[in-house]
Amino acid sequence: MSFYEKFIQNTRLRRFFVLAVVIFVLFLARSMITMILLTFIFTFLALHFVKFVQHFAKIPALFLVLASYALIVFLIYFAVTKYVPILIHQTAQMYNSVVHFYQNPENNHNQLLMIIDSYLEKSTLTTQIQNGAGMLLHYVQDLGSLGLSVILSFILSFFFMIEKKQMADFSKLFLKSDFDWFFQDIYYFADKFVNTFGVVMEAQFFIAVVNTILTTICLALIGFPQLPSLAIMIFILSLIPVAGVIISCIPLSFIAYSQGGINDVIYILVVILVVHLVESYVLNPKFMSSKTDLPIFYTFVILLLSERLFGVWGLIVGIPIFTFFLDILKVKPIQPVNKL
Repeated sequence: MSFYEKFIQNTRLRRFFVLAVVIFVLFLARSMITMILLTFIFTFLALHFVKFVQHFAKIPALFLVLASYALIVFLIYFAVTKYVPILIHQTAQMYNSVVHFYQNPENNHNQLLMIIDSYLEKSTLTTQIQNGAGMLLHYVQDLGSLGLSVILSFILSFFFMIEKKQMADFSKLFLKSDFDWFFQDIYYFADKFVNTFGVVMEAQFFIAVVNTILTTICLALIGFPQLPSLAIMIFILSLIPVAGVIISCIPLSFIAYSQGGINDVIYILVVILVVHLVESYVLNPKFMSSKTDLPIFYTFVILLLSERLFGVWGLIVGIPIFTFFLDILKVKPIQPVNKL
């Protein structure tokens, strides 16, 4: 028996080799990892949405896909046309307030702006402006790159969904090729990862629901208008673990400033801080541990380490990756989700 044949028959060694190859390829493609993960997430959610609807009504999958993606595009268009002008107007109001403060310093009673002015007079303002401009340019570039990744991922997931059957039939050809063992092992790992990711996504959905309820109640007590639309925005952002709650404070702060001035902004920041602490230290560990049967301590440590290693994406894929390795190492099998 040749070395190659022995290698093929040694399933454990063979799968270790295939997994190492996959990790190495992902490392080489790390600049595209955002688009890869977003495409996977969009496709995963779309597949489960279609399955969920078809469980109650026998609607053709193609019609569901076209309708759902068209609805998403419409909602994005509605949000951009309705809320972006509001944010621009409120930003202009804040800018005019600062300009008015400097033009009429003797008549201004805004204590916060006076404190900021006093601080700027004592600091190296020119250096800070240069550093701030550099950071702003960096953030704008990152935001533009993220926006492009989101658009491309959305388009890729759409094409995958409308050609799901053709994709499945074509992909099965690899399982019957001369190197079928390689693609069979890739399929094995992909199936395991999709299963663990599904468990975590279900947990994150419940976390998003709780976050939305808590934040919406607080907004109602403060006196915010248009609560239904704000609740939808908060829910969508809450699907991003931890970071989504922080991102939501940007538009909420603008709206709060236009509604009640700096006091409402402080209230919003306090609410976001409390919700963020509740998610990070209560909901995330508790829901994740209940869905993955991991101890809360392990879950919390994994979130900390994965965020340190992979940034914001680590908060999303950290638990799935850990449970994935637990499964393939036979440490703790994960209960499978319903197959698509």
